[in-house]
Amino acid sequence: MDDKKAVLITGASGLIGGLLRRAFEGRYALRGLDRRPAPGFDSMTVADATDPDGIAPAFRGADAVVDLAALSDQHTPWDQVYANNIPSTYNVLEAARRAGLRRVVFASSNHVTGLYENDPPYSDVVAGRYDGLDPETLPRITADAPIRPDGPYGIAKAFGEAAGRYYSERFGLSVLCLRIGTVNPEGRPLNIRHFATLLTHNDLAELVSRCIDAPDSVRFGVFYGVSGNKWRIHDVEAAREVIGYAPEDDAESWR
Repeated sequence: MDDKKAVLITGASGLIGGLLRRAFEGRYALRGLDRRPAPGFDSMTVADATDPDGIAPAFRGADAVVDLAALSDQHTPWDQVYANNIPSTYNVLEAARRAGLRRVVFASSNHVTGLYENDPPYSDVVAGRYDGLDPETLPRITADAPIRPDGPYGIAKAFGEAAGRYYSERFGLSVLCLRIGTVNPEGRPLNIRHFATLLTHNDLAELVSRCIDAPDSVRFGVFYGVSGNKWRIHDVEAAREVIGYAPEDDAESWR
C-alpha cells in the first residue's frame, strides 16, 4: 500500500512548480493543477484557479496543497492582480477547506515587505554597499515587522496571508505562508540584490518539504524563504525553529 502523502501543486507549469515536481518525485504522490498541462505529475487537472468548480476535483483526497497559482511577475498591474491572483488564492483556500486537507503551503513573497528596501541598512545591502555594515549584526526583517508591500503584487500576497490566518483560525486549516525570495532558472545570483535575496533550488525544496511535513500542531506561520546568505536581509531563524528549515546554500559562493 502506497502511504506517500498526496500533495497538490497549483501553478504546476510554472518555474517553481517544475522545480518542486523534480525535487519531490518519488517522495510524495504529486498532483498538478494549472491552466495548461504540466508533465511529470502522477495526475494533472487542467483548470483555472479563478474557477472554483473547475479546480475542486483536484483537491479530493489530497493531504496538502502547495499554492503557486498566481501571476508571478512582481510588476503585475492591479487589474490583473485583482482579476487573477486574489480570487485564485481565495479559491484554493476554500477548496482545501471543503475537501478536508490538513495543510496549505501558500507561496507568498518578500514583496509583502518590499518597501523596507528603500531604507538603510537594507537599501545599502541590496545595492551592494557593505562598508560599515556587519552581516552578523544586521537587523533582519522578521515576519513580525509591519507589512510594507511594494506594489499590487505584494498587496495580493499580503491578502493571501490574511486570508490564510482567517482559514486557520476560523476553520482549523493549517496554513503556512512562505515569503519567497529570488528563485530563478539558473539557481544563482544574477544581480547584486540577489546576494541578499537568493533562494536556491535545493533550499526551496528543503523549505517547502519542511512545511508539508511539519507537525499538525503548527497551525499558522509566516516564514521568509531565502537561503543562508551572508548578506540576507530577511530572517530565517523562525523557519529554523518552528519547522526545522536548514538552508545549505549561501549566495556568496557565486561572488
